[in-house]
Amino acid sequence: PPLRVLVVEDELRVASFLERGLSAEGFVVAVARTGPEGLAAARTAAFDLVILDIMLPGLDGREVCQQLRAEGATLPVLMLSALDSIDDRVEGLRLGADDYLTKPFAFDELIARVNALFRRASGFVPKPVQLKVGDLSFDRETLEIRRGARDVRLTAKELALLELLMSAPGKVFSRARILSNVWGVTSDPMTNVVDVYVRRLRAKLEAEGEAPLIRTIRGYGYKIEEAEEG
Repeated sequence: PPLRVLVVEDELRVASFLERGLSAEGFVVAVARTGPEGLAAARTAAFDLVILDIMLPGLDGREVCQQLRAEGATLPVLMLSALDSIDDRVEGLRLGADDYLTKPFAFDELIARVNALFRRASGFVPKPVQLKVGDLSFDRETLEIRRGARDVRLTAKELALLELLMSAPGKVFSRARILSNVWGVTSDPMTNVVDVYVRRLRAKLEAEGEAPLIRTIRGYGYKIEEAEEG
């Protein structure tokens, strides 16, 4: 059976764009225009996934998400936000959202996220709280990062960049993908912002002369993987 998506979005233009686009991809789509309406619809168990805007009348998306999780609802929630603040992203994830997308977003990116959430939900693979690569660990709940025995202090953007790389060790992330995920933009007016942040991240992760973990794939992007012995 086709997968059922609930879109909770008060901006008519965005809501109809999502409804048309998702329907064209074969999803069954329903739209709610306010927080309370969205919460009521999500409670009915008639949906497989919720796309939830943060700024909603009546009850904002954070409260809707928190309420659903407090009631034990497990369906995946993809949060949309016009606020490109990492604090909002971190807070959204802390309140129980499974993923987070900043407006404006590319539709392909949204579909990729939706499909990834469905795959994860159908396999019941919970998002791991602890990410590990070699002796580097990242706790998604406390946002604590440790390299061996030492704590690593990162800024919000560095944190988001590291989380993305550590979510798939060994996978190469293009600069465009990193920009889209971490900065919420699809084109880069500041062509080297990704490189600058990777340099900063490396400096902090390898401060004590530790083995390098982040690799540069020339002309493409970056990946993180366990340092080779030797």
